[in-house]
Amino acid sequence: MNVHPCLDLIPETRPQRAYGHARLAVKPVNGRTRIATLYQEGCAKIRLPDRDDAALEAVMINTSGGLTGGDDMHWQFDAGNDCHAQITTQACERIYKASFSVAQVETTLSVGENASLAWLPQETILFERSALKRTLTARLAGTGRALIIEPVVFGRKAMGEDVQTCTFRDRWRIYLQDRLVHAEDFAIGPDTAAMLARPALLGGMRTMATILLLDHDAERHLEPARKIIGEKGGASAWSGKLLARLVDGDAYSLRKRLIPLIELLNQKAGVPKVWSI
Repeated sequence: MNVHPCLDLIPETRPQRAYGHARLAVKPVNGRTRIATLYQEGCAKIRLPDRDDAALEAVMINTSGGLTGGDDMHWQFDAGNDCHAQITTQACERIYKASFSVAQVETTLSVGENASLAWLPQETILFERSALKRTLTARLAGTGRALIIEPVVFGRKAMGEDVQTCTFRDRWRIYLQDRLVHAEDFAIGPDTAAMLARPALLGGMRTMATILLLDHDAERHLEPARKIIGEKGGASAWSGKLLARLVDGDAYSLRKRLIPLIELLNQKAGVPKVWSI
């Protein structure tokens, strides 16, 4: 069979992949938190619902509708001195089957003096044969306050989804006055089902959430937090830091405990309206 010589000049085609980069910086204006910089590129969008109080709420939107292997997302949020903001997502982020490579999500947070930032994304849902590498870096000034949560779902029980194989890497680095105060690396897969069944991980559960509060008096919330968490998880507090882990059998049951925990730790701001169940 003769092959046309021009075919050698055609580059190998690759599936189209999603890319997004968004940055929001806020500043104080007459006692309220207002936009200083807003940048959006690709499928990463930020919307700012009206609020009655002095704080600012930002809603992240991935217009690609989910992530798969090769997708790349970058989020950056800077809360200036004396600012108060909370960041959430329009919906759960879905991580679909990857035909090659991994989806990557990089988040950078900055909190100034006498400022507070709550990082409150809705659940990340991992589907069968998905692959995700995620990093979160936060830098706080000495009097800054941060509440960071990340809920994860390994297949939706109500939809009959069982995740046997996937890859998930989650890396956190949190700095206070340029001093590393919290670091963790969570890695699971590719034999996900067997790993989730281990008592030291989820003990057969399919949802989990990590909650980190950095505040000068974080320890005072420890006992109320433990009452909300109950037996499916645990919490510790020391040196201005509260760390909690929750697990549950389905996303709805996890939310029923996670929402009151956010309300406890998020000062008077409560839970974003998009979290309504």
